[in-house]
Amino acid sequence: MEHFYAMIMAGGGGTRLWPMSRQDTPKQLLPLVEDDSMFKVSVSRLAPLFKPEQIYVVTGRMYFDKMHNDVPEIPLENFIIEPYGRDTAPAAALGLTVIHERDPQAVVAILTADHHITKKEKFRDVLAASYELANSDCIVTLGLAPTYPATGFGYIRQGESLTEVNGFSAYHSLGFTEKPDEATATSFIESGQYSWNSGMFIWKTSTALNEFQRQQPEMYDQFQEIAKVVDTAHFEDTLESIWDNIRKISLDFAVMEHAQNIVVIPTDIGWNDVGSWGALFEVLKLDKHGNHYKGKSPVNVIIDTQNTLVYSDKLTVTIGIENLIIVETQDALLLCHKDRTQDVKEVVNKLLTNKNYKYL
Repeated sequence: MEHFYAMIMAGGGGTRLWPMSRQDTPKQLLPLVEDDSMFKVSVSRLAPLFKPEQIYVVTGRMYFDKMHNDVPEIPLENFIIEPYGRDTAPAAALGLTVIHERDPQAVVAILTADHHITKKEKFRDVLAASYELANSDCIVTLGLAPTYPATGFGYIRQGESLTEVNGFSAYHSLGFTEKPDEATATSFIESGQYSWNSGMFIWKTSTALNEFQRQQPEMYDQFQEIAKVVDTAHFEDTLESIWDNIRKISLDFAVMEHAQNIVVIPTDIGWNDVGSWGALFEVLKLDKHGNHYKGKSPVNVIIDTQNTLVYSDKLTVTIGIENLIIVETQDALLLCHKDRTQDVKEVVNKLLTNKNYKYL
């Protein structure tokens, strides 16, 4: 698989994990689940399927040093730096363009730096199977087995069976549905025809760029100008001059919703997007009362406490509470009901509106 590459999208902010996730240290740079940062874990689980030189990282300038220090084995030239965030479609197009110029036969797996995956060997196996399918000019997406009627995820509907590769069944995709209401999500799961949209796509760079040309011709033309200067002294200046005019749009809306020849492989890889404190709660090891305490203090006092998550370096005492998220940093303290963790993003919006930038 010498033409197979992993491209890790690592520029997001993780605002629903405030106050630990901040602009200068977003969630992918934090050791939220394991001892290493989520980014480092995302890289390490790719071995041995991908060698370091087959791994690319698309990220922002302010994160580059920390990421390179985390994984110095990845070549410097494999870090592709966005001038600033323009959502996932421009980020993906930038990475695809650079890789395609270096290897026109490339097949790329677009992955993220902030997902938690427990079945790592199975994850590598399904990527290898996807590589075989992607070489037939289709777009492969991983459909994740839904465990509850989530309203915060997109869904993929699978159609007729297409083939089987290395024990993984592949189906024609009948389309995407973005973030349905709970009743619709429940009907999706009951039908047995839907998977969660993982946001992980495997495709030839040529196939991907053809879709951009068909659906986003202006963006395609902009990246063709960038393609002309890849690995030259003019690359950064050209990228800077074009970037302001590139449309800000997600990859799902820009390309995937109307892409042709999409194949879905439903799989269970023990996935969680760790997109909020509530989601993080689901993947942490809990005590017999459903609690998790993490921090530098060697002692915590827990009395009559259930289903509570505490991140604090201080001695923390909890008495007679349940279903709480308590997160303390040097300059902020979050107290949140376990059922309201999606609303943490609103805290960040209020801080931004009130120009309290030092807390972002």
